[in-house]
Amino acid sequence: MGRRLDNATSLYLEAIRDGNYVEAINAYAGDRYTQHSTPVRDGKEGFIEFFADFTERNPVRDVEIIRAFEDGRHVFLHVVQTLNDGRYRYVTADIFDTDDHGNLIEHWDIIDELRDTATGSRSQIDGPTEPTDLDDTEANKQLVTRFVDEVLVAGDFDRLSDFVIDDIAQHNPEIADGIASLRAFATGSAMRYIEVHKLVGSGNFVAVLAESELDAKRHAVIDLFRVEHGKIVEHWDVVEEITARDSWVNSGKF
Repeated sequence: MGRRLDNATSLYLEAIRDGNYVEAINAYAGDRYTQHSTPVRDGKEGFIEFFADFTERNPVRDVEIIRAFEDGRHVFLHVVQTLNDGRYRYVTADIFDTDDHGNLIEHWDIIDELRDTATGSRSQIDGPTEPTDLDDTEANKQLVTRFVDEVLVAGDFDRLSDFVIDDIAQHNPEIADGIASLRAFATGSAMRYIEVHKLVGSGNFVAVLAESELDAKRHAVIDLFRVEHGKIVEHWDVVEEITARDSWVNSGKF
């Protein structure tokens, strides 16, 4: 791992899992720490304030980092948190920005419950975990950029097959495997993507942070795509409804 990835994973493990949130944020954050998790105030002080309460409410914590990669100054993490001996289980997708020294300076996250069953045989987190085909990073990022712009934002789901294989492996618990199920979900729920805010990748993995609308409600989503031979073959996502602005304690999800 590089320094940026080390810092992001260490913050998760030492602050959230181990409860050393003061030492961890001071060790791994930069001169500023801008926060987009809406219950957490900006700055190191906001992080400490939130996790002092969080660790008190959740004395038993386990954290498993499922997928992780760097893209330039950005870091992506796909994480499972199990709290209080399984009473609460969450899947989280995070993107961090870093400064020139690799210290964490900005954080976006999407969190959802980890569910026991999915529409298909897959869970929200299983599947390949290590990036491969590192020489194809930029080509894969360009492919996913076009897919998001030309299909998800434009709402042109008739073009799914231009970018996605017929038997795409699907980890969204409401969608079965296959392009037909993805098309039915997208059109049946009136899904549309409004704006892409971040796109990061490493090899065959590309992650997208976006604002979307689903059943007339605004959501923040991080999609993770796996690409092979110029097409999307697998998809994970974490989706979170955007709460009312008066509930935020920072500038919002994006």
